Amino acid sequence: MKTRLQIRRLEPGAYDAMMAMEKYIDSATIQPALSELIRLRASQINGCAYCIEMHSLAALKLGESQRKLFAITAWKESPLFSDEERVALTMTEEITHISAEGMTESTFQEAKKYFNEHEIAQLIMLISLINVWNRIAISTHMHH
Repeated sequence: MKTRLQIRRLEPGAYDAMMAMEKYIDSATIQPALSELIRLRASQINGCAYCIEMHSLAALKLGESQRKLFAITAWKESPLFSDEERVALTMTEEITHISAEGMTESTFQEAKKYFNEHEIAQLIMLISLINVWNRIAISTHMHH
């Protein structure tokens, strides 16, 4: 596959807006390792090889175990994930598959046990952001 086009070069304003969202996420209170797990899981769902590699490597750099990264596709059955990670991954799957049900009320209520409203809003923005990045990478055939 050949890269189709480079949005960064063609539409720098759009890319700058995406990077402003990244800066916002970096300043959020979401733990960086959790952020990478969320980005990795959404990228797996969307089939974005570029982002899967990027966020796997970033998670490893943050000290995440290979075991956990290998298990994330089956996180519901794995004992390696905390309750906080589980609700964040549930949010990730429900928001990524937005047309199915969206984020359910039960997931929202469970999220409130581990995250305050600001953090839930930050998680929604993070999940939305990685879904946009996945769509850009897949549509333009970005290579890892």
